[in-house]
Amino acid sequence: MRPLSKIILHCSATNDDLDIDANMIDNWHRKRGWRSIGYHYVIKLDGTLEFGRRVGDIGAHVASENSGSIGICYIGGLRNDKPCDTMTSEQEMTLIRLVHALRFTLGNLSLHGHNEFANKACPSFDVRKKYAFLIN
Repeated sequence: MRPLSKIILHCSATNDDLDIDANMIDNWHRKRGWRSIGYHYVIKLDGTLEFGRRVGDIGAHVASENSGSIGICYIGGLRNDKPCDTMTSEQEMTLIRLVHALRFTLGNLSLHGHNEFANKACPSFDVRKKYAFLIN
């Protein structure tokens, strides 16, 4: 297993009424020339957890942070084409469970938003404020 230190949360940057899945994101990423979906996990609007890249494989989700991180993407992040926290309660529960499971399995990984590493709105909120109880 590769050394891991971070979990980085993303959004799909789609409007909150568009229910897409990991397969669609995989298609988008392949069209950009990537070998597969860049995220390790995708959380659908109903809270369903889908798998992307294997955790043992380096992701393609944050330039300069991919080698030591796990990328999680929740579907949504826009309302009327503007960045907005659109996480459903089902998505939040899945995220919290996944963070706990990853930490139990892989160690005390820190939790971050994509916007901490890039000048982007993604995941459309401040992870440190919203999930202060999960921040190391």
